[in-house]
Amino acid sequence: MTEMQTGRSVFPFTAIVGQDTMKQALILNAINPAIGGVLIRGEKGTAKSTAVRSLTKLLPALDVVADCRYGCPPDDADLQCAECTERVAKGNTLPRGRRRMRVVELPINASEDRVVGAIDIEAAIKRGEKEFEPGVLAEANRNILYVDEVNLLDDHIVDVLLDAAAMGQNTVEREGVSVSHPSRFILVGTMNPEEGELRPQLLDRFGLCVDVEGIRDVRQRVEIVERREAFEDDPAAFAERFEPSEHAEAESIARAISVLSDVVVDRSILVAIAALSIELEVDGHRADIVTRKAAQALAAHEDRPAVGIDDVEHVAPLVLAHRVKPGLSGSRRGVGDIAEILRSAHDGDVATGS
Repeated sequence: MTEMQTGRSVFPFTAIVGQDTMKQALILNAINPAIGGVLIRGEKGTAKSTAVRSLTKLLPALDVVADCRYGCPPDDADLQCAECTERVAKGNTLPRGRRRMRVVELPINASEDRVVGAIDIEAAIKRGEKEFEPGVLAEANRNILYVDEVNLLDDHIVDVLLDAAAMGQNTVEREGVSVSHPSRFILVGTMNPEEGELRPQLLDRFGLCVDVEGIRDVRQRVEIVERREAFEDDPAAFAERFEPSEHAEAESIARAISVLSDVVVDRSILVAIAALSIELEVDGHRADIVTRKAAQALAAHEDRPAVGIDDVEHVAPLVLAHRVKPGLSGSRRGVGDIAEILRSAHDGDVATGS
């Protein structure tokens, strides 16, 4: 397990040329991690890892229990580990600290024990003590978990990651001994489809999916080279150049996080979302839930008090890109019909007042 650098030498998020859809998907997950993470599919050299590294500098600092190995929040008992809960129950005051969110990277060859953590069975049996060696999912708590080439991981490891992301908790069971700890993180997976696909069941577990490719516009490609060279020549001066836009984006994200729960999602919006999933024959209900959360996060980010049908239309392709089956015939509707389906369902529901 390694921690990706998040210091001054990180390329600024707002300096990344193009790839706006990828950047927005990352921001939406940062505003509401319950969206379920983002899968970024595409060729190498498209700023995937750069965007993930640089996002952390835009996120609000975290209040933590200073000596907790999981970085528990000192003021939220519901999100604390068993050790912090026990200390509070005994009347102890939890020491406070403050730190920035980090990016934790999962090695491609990581074993299950390295991911979930290991229990010392001998100590548990002989002394009745639960000696637990935390793994990647413990380090990832309240951070960003970055999984490069997620399609090359063992399916079982991917299952474990997605379970923890969905539940916000990691549970390890060995020989009748069980240990649980909080594991709430922003999950980002990247993959090159040419190297193999994820199973559909695993694809569906990612909240959003973005397909990226190299930029074809000549001016933008030149700008990419010029910015990269300027950054390498003088990282501090380059960072200072983009400080105003970085500060503005950081403030926008912080505000969105604080007002997220106040953003209204009317029933007519939910009707439109449901109709979209039915019309596109999307399996299950995860797409509906993720679309609602993503649209709400987008409205919060753009400082709107309520979700509009435009918000749904904007995030729906990210939610459905990996969930809509390829058309079986020329008459079958697909992602290109999103706007028409949404507006028809929404306008019809508003008109009937149902």
